[in-house]
Amino acid sequence: MTRRLPGRRGDHGPRRASTRTRATRTRGLLTSLARGFDIGVAGKWLILGSLVGVVAGLGAIAFQALLQIASGALLENLAGLGLGRPGGEPPVVAFTTGPFRPWLVVLLPALGGLVSGLIVRWFAPEAGGHGTDAAIRAYHHELGRIHWRVPLVKLVASVLTLGSGGSGGREGPIAQIGAGFGSFVATRLGLSTRTRRWLLAAGIGAGVGSIFRAPLAGAVFAAEVLYASTEVETEVLLPATVASIVAYSVFAARFGWGHMFTGVGDYDFSRPIELVPYLVLALIVAAAAWVFVRTFYGVRNRVARLRLAQPLKTTLGGLATGLVALGLYYAMGRDAGVFDVLSAGYGIVQETLESDGTSVGLALLLVVAAGKIVTTTFSIGSGGSAGVFGPSMVIGATLGAAVGKVFHGIAPDMVPHVAPFAIVGMAGFFAAAANTPISTVIMVSELTGNYKLLVPAMWVCALAFLAGGRWSIFHNQVQSRVASPVHFGEQARHMFSTTTVGEIVKKDRRFALLTPSMTLGEALAATGGTRQRLFPVVEGSRLVGTFHQDDLLGALQDSRPGAAPLRVSDLVAPRPPIVRFHDSVSVAQRLLRTHHVDEILVVDAHRTPVGILTNADILLAFTRTLSQRQATEGEVFPDTGTETEDTRDGAEPRT
Repeated sequence: MTRRLPGRRGDHGPRRASTRTRATRTRGLLTSLARGFDIGVAGKWLILGSLVGVVAGLGAIAFQALLQIASGALLENLAGLGLGRPGGEPPVVAFTTGPFRPWLVVLLPALGGLVSGLIVRWFAPEAGGHGTDAAIRAYHHELGRIHWRVPLVKLVASVLTLGSGGSGGREGPIAQIGAGFGSFVATRLGLSTRTRRWLLAAGIGAGVGSIFRAPLAGAVFAAEVLYASTEVETEVLLPATVASIVAYSVFAARFGWGHMFTGVGDYDFSRPIELVPYLVLALIVAAAAWVFVRTFYGVRNRVARLRLAQPLKTTLGGLATGLVALGLYYAMGRDAGVFDVLSAGYGIVQETLESDGTSVGLALLLVVAAGKIVTTTFSIGSGGSAGVFGPSMVIGATLGAAVGKVFHGIAPDMVPHVAPFAIVGMAGFFAAAANTPISTVIMVSELTGNYKLLVPAMWVCALAFLAGGRWSIFHNQVQSRVASPVHFGEQARHMFSTTTVGEIVKKDRRFALLTPSMTLGEALAATGGTRQRLFPVVEGSRLVGTFHQDDLLGALQDSRPGAAPLRVSDLVAPRPPIVRFHDSVSVAQRLLRTHHVDEILVVDAHRTPVGILTNADILLAFTRTLSQRQATEGEVFPDTGTETEDTRDGAEPRT
């Protein structure tokens, strides 16, 4: 028999060992990578976020195309209004401007309000108003649920409202479309309430990021718009970023990759003295935002009290919108520029930025700013379907350009250009109206392609936000995470882990102590005047055990006549769950839950009973702590009252 020496031909022993070693090392490397990187979570949000982004992008394409066709056919061709549009949005279909028909300026918004009101009433009443606010409400108070019909109805109703001349923006409908689909996906896949809320918020970011071609601003907006304070919902930032990027890519593949507003000069900030006129601008846009919010909700509340069917209310809102536009047209000497108070109204913004304000007069800027507040209030405040960010851009840009014109006339060396004030004014107005200073700064930079005005934009947005922090155009924003039912469980866990039993137990509560030698009849007589359900048994001052009221009643019912009387010692459980004053409430709660009881005995260091802690005590303490925190945070709308809504995490009053 011939032996094969190592290394000879046909001997694979060392090679196989080497192969096994490499395989082992590869498996070890893959295992280390799997432990170091959470690939599953990344893949999950990549798939879900991309899915929401694709649908939001396609929805934005459909909405943009339908809106351009509707406004082109009705307002341009039929009514004869030569409305401008942003330079970065070429028309889907070219319409010729027909002869001017003043009566259609009034009739078309009224008919649009009627038809959209009927559609909303028949198919989805919750689709009325501005969609972003409805999505915010769903996030905080409706477990992230939006009915699948709402986005579709919102799309059609908004096209009719804006395409016929109603004043509003496009971000509300698109935000609700994205949010609705995110909610739909989470519901159909059986995902948790937490995930559904995140996908809803991601849909908001995807809608805004796509329709304005501002993906970064859309993602930040989704996390920032949920609260009226400076707090941000950090958990939704990454899902919203994925969805916003995908939605932007889908939308831009059809409508171009350029910025929304074109022809904007390469303006920068190099004169610190300009902070003075920018300060004036911040105060003016903050005051205008206050007027806008008060007017909007004042009219909306009065319209809500009218005893009319909702379609009639939206018809009246459209009629009033048309009358205001036509009245301003004749009051301004037949200046067609005032018709930017209708529909989106971006034409005057594009013209102002493109010409550095030279082609638009000061009077027209102020009239359009005031008129846009009124027409948006009538169109959306009556129940019409549209957004409020678009009108805010127009109002802020025209006010900013007006301030820039005034300072340019007074001190042209200090303020050489008007357009930067229009850009910064857009940011400042919406920051004050919606409490979104961070995303708004980013938004106007992405809209115009000018990133050199970040410093004055930050300056104006910060000051306008601080001046206008007590109001918001989004009624369903909550003040902070403390005030949101979304984080009810987090607040409860924090309170339970940081609060001790001694802080919440009622030390003056009277309770009966029993002895082992007592008969059941004596025990019943001793406890008849108390509400306690848990009875401690002691010998002297030493705890022997406890028993429950149900044990006592059951033993009395089962006792037989003539039999030896049962005593307390026959019922006592020798090792009852107990807590001490220094134990946290979370320890007490865990023992209550584990032993399926609603009362637990509190003892001192010598195991002497000193009190009884109940579930009601814990709930009362948490409610009191939460109320104190909410009072400290303050309310956005203190005069709207509160209402309780049940959620999976618990119930909490809504401001």
